Amino acid sequence: MMRRDRRQEIMQAAEGLFTSRRYHEVTTDDIAQAARVGKGTIYRYFADKDDLFFQVAMSGFDELCELLRERVPENGRFAEQLLSACAEIPRFFERRSQLFRMMQVEEMRMHWCDSALRARWMEHRKNLVAAVAEILRKGVEEGAVRDDIPCVALASFLLGMLRTRARDLADAPEELRRDQLIVDLFRNGARQGKTE
Repeated sequence: MMRRDRRQEIMQAAEGLFTSRRYHEVTTDDIAQAARVGKGTIYRYFADKDDLFFQVAMSGFDELCELLRERVPENGRFAEQLLSACAEIPRFFERRSQLFRMMQVEEMRMHWCDSALRARWMEHRKNLVAAVAEILRKGVEEGAVRDDIPCVALASFLLGMLRTRARDLADAPEELRRDQLIVDLFRNGARQGKTE
């Protein structure tokens, strides 16, 4: 018989509740009931409801890093890796739109949180930036990406473009949501005409 991963079950139940109701409408009793655990079990894994919300939102970064490790061809050429990442990240945001919203809420809240909590958040966020920066380093090595800007800065710019696509262009026409368009804009900017 397989052992239950109660922490994961609690997080999944909490994600479902946090994304279907307002934060203040969700109680730890609701989460315990949805996860089919006692309320005390929640406190074995999480300090309180805030900590649980925080950890669910933070798990999105870990999930994205895992997705990039699994789906971006490790030994592919840079152009292939970049296109793959620019396809997988927005698909994650679309497929996990509720979790994406939680991540956005938590990102905004980090400006007012204590430094220890902010440091935990930034550590997970940096892991995602580093995963994308690794792809861009290959582009620098192949001469396809400029080398005068640190790859982590370029990765942050690219992730910003992908977040904008998922958040602000969700209802835009398909031609504005194509993966290749993001790649072209990132590599060539907004100048007239497509160049390679």
